[in-house]
Amino acid sequence: QVQLVESGGGLVQAGGSLRLSCAASGRTFSSYVIGWFHQAPGKEREFVAAISGRGGSTYYADSVKGRFTISRDNAKNTGYLQMNSLKPEDTAVYYCALRLGGATWGPSMYDYWGQGTQVIVSS
Repeated sequence: QVQLVESGGGLVQAGGSLRLSCAASGRTFSSYVIGWFHQAPGKEREFVAAISGRGGSTYYADSVKGRFTISRDNAKNTGYLQMNSLKPEDTAVYYCALRLGGATWGPSMYDYWGQGTQVIVSS
């Protein structure tokens, strides 16, 4: 069983930056794709970014390309989402998730989820 804990959320002004972290338990962290998703009130959970197990491939939603960067440190069992040039529409709860196999943007394809961290971007 894998447990995930997100951190790094908070309140930031538009144009600002935050770095989210996703700490995982378990010994086979590098076997998993990491996905980041967000969910705004009243909306479905949406794909933000994903990174392959060894970090060689990254994927982004069009809405965050050029602003967000996903990365991972397998030695620390931790994934990251660096969010720059934040916009009010980025306001949401952000979740990290893990899955075995290839990267995908479908939330139902991920096996393990964290509890989420709130990001609020003020205008």
